[in-house]
Amino acid sequence: MLTTILAGGAAAAKSSNPYGLWEALQQGGIIAWSVFIILTVFLFFSLYIFFTKIFEQQKIINQGRRVRATFWNATNIRDGAAKLAKNSAYRQIVDDALQAQDQFKLLTDPVEAHDWLHGSLARSEASINSSLAGGLAFLATVGATAPFIGLFGTVIGIYRALIKIGAAGQASIDTVAGPVGEALIMTALGLVVAVPAVLAYNFLQRRNKAIAEQLGSFSNDVLGYLASDGRVKPATGSRKGAAAKPATTTATTTA
Repeated sequence: MLTTILAGGAAAAKSSNPYGLWEALQQGGIIAWSVFIILTVFLFFSLYIFFTKIFEQQKIINQGRRVRATFWNATNIRDGAAKLAKNSAYRQIVDDALQAQDQFKLLTDPVEAHDWLHGSLARSEASINSSLAGGLAFLATVGATAPFIGLFGTVIGIYRALIKIGAAGQASIDTVAGPVGEALIMTALGLVVAVPAVLAYNFLQRRNKAIAEQLGSFSNDVLGYLASDGRVKPATGSRKGAAAKPATTTATTTA
């Protein structure tokens, strides 16, 4: 009995599925293959952009933690900039601010120093945010168009099923199962590509917004430091702890 069951299972495993993905592509011809290749390319580049942006965002987040821990403990802003990693987002903001401060001395028209520094820092932030947003438009495009590309394959599959029904003169299961299965596979492929792209886009957008807020806060601190000639500086972690700790006094009692 057991031998018969195992033999039957092995025979079933060897038999090919006439309604699988490969068979659907073979039946669909060039249109099915074109839809499949386009969606596969979309999925590959979506995953590539997602993991690349995750790495880039995490790098800036880690830089922000190091800035809060070490940058404002330096004696001046130039020494603090030397502690930051080269080609980092925070280093770019500090370098642009120092360059703007040096360029202000060369201006011949009367311009407020605060406005000049603020404009330079705003351009630096915009450049970083633009770099972080690179590739997100592709994810949005994939999320919006992939279902319709899959739907195109679905429409062609249904059309082929109707042609087979008309040619056979009857709507038997074996006549329409192949084209209808192909149509459903194309729909599923479109959704498989579109849903991760939309989720990745929203996730990366949320993290970009948080990073932009941190960069804006740091840029404002740098502006306050330069505008006050170093007298305005954000409190570091150690100073915050010292300020939060209540002062203790020793009480003496006399008999």
